[in-house]
Amino acid sequence: GLAWTPVGGDILFIEATRMRGRGGLLLTGSLGEVMKESAQTAVSYLRSQAKKLNLDLSDHGKFDLHIHVPAGATPKDGPSAGVTLVVALASLLAKRRVRSDTAMTGEISLRGRVLRVGGIKEKVLAASRFGVKQVILPEGNKSDWLDVPAEVRGKLKVHFVRQISEAIQLALEAKCKNSFRSRRD
Repeated sequence: GLAWTPVGGDILFIEATRMRGRGGLLLTGSLGEVMKESAQTAVSYLRSQAKKLNLDLSDHGKFDLHIHVPAGATPKDGPSAGVTLVVALASLLAKRRVRSDTAMTGEISLRGRVLRVGGIKEKVLAASRFGVKQVILPEGNKSDWLDVPAEVRGKLKVHFVRQISEAIQLALEAKCKNSFRSRRD
């Protein structure tokens, strides 16, 4: 994910896992109220659109979901992680990896829209510094793309999306037989 900070943009990593439980949602990593609401919105969207997204959630009530945003000492808040949260959960539930060359930002709605956010220039500069090759941005931020220096725009492939389903399609790798390797710790 891409984040705005008072000193510029930054990369935000989001982890998701599931474990036996009762359909609950656990959020960790010093998240503010708005980011918690985005996580709840992501879960509700995926549950409501499971069939269209080819997600089998028939056993949802038997498992809890845990979303963790590392760097817990750094407070994180704001709606722009919504796309990243929903993609992390979709990755987990679809058993498909998120593309390692892609970063994203955007607020989400329960109806599946990706909404405009602030700090695009700083976020895209952070993506470039980190070596990202593609960025997924809200359609509503098209005009902000021109604020990004031309040499950075030339290094990145940008995808402007209106719907969460578009972001999921772009961000997840194609499904393969062994998308996630099983490990025994």
